[in-house]
Amino acid sequence: MQKLVTEFVGTFFLVLTIGLTAGLDGGFAPLAVGSALLAMVYMGAHISGAHYNPAVSLAVVIRGSMSAGEMARYWAAQVLGAIVAALVAVWATRHTFSPAPGPDAGVALVLTLEFLFTFALALVILNVAASPHTEGNSYYGLAIGFTVMAGTYAAGGISGAAFNPAVGLGPILVDAVHGGSADALWLYLVGPFLGGVAAAYVFGFQHSGASV
Repeated sequence: MQKLVTEFVGTFFLVLTIGLTAGLDGGFAPLAVGSALLAMVYMGAHISGAHYNPAVSLAVVIRGSMSAGEMARYWAAQVLGAIVAALVAVWATRHTFSPAPGPDAGVALVLTLEFLFTFALALVILNVAASPHTEGNSYYGLAIGFTVMAGTYAAGGISGAAFNPAVGLGPILVDAVHGGSADALWLYLVGPFLGGVAAAYVFGFQHSGASV
């Protein structure tokens, strides 16, 4: 139960930060989001692994470090955290928010960017926080937070920069309940999940012949 509570709390504060900074001027929203994730990773890595992302949990299962049943419980905690955070953000700001493609971004481009930056995030997590070769390091939170911050700056205006099925699902469901559209939801599920799968296999290739 401690692991599930940690996954809920970490995902909650990640999504809440996204929601409260969605309209922030000056380009500081990605900095806030990356910093929130960084802090939550340090808060929970020693308890749950600090996935806060169903695509990361899937990558961990593929690498054999978690059972499918535990992954399903992680997914439930992560999605619930995202939904509750989206509801709190709506209460605080009086409007909904959700990731959305840029006006000129086609489906292929959105899927590609969501895939690539989720791949990068999951590969970083596997290497800095789930490998015996980097066990005990103190930089894992910085690496993870900076990866999300860089991806959000780079792709936010194009793909919506979810890189996380919970970040897509929670806010989009809450937005849909308030009359919004859920048409783009599949983009934020397919792209990130494929990125997580690819990261798991690339991680395995990187450490082939070594004990991982």
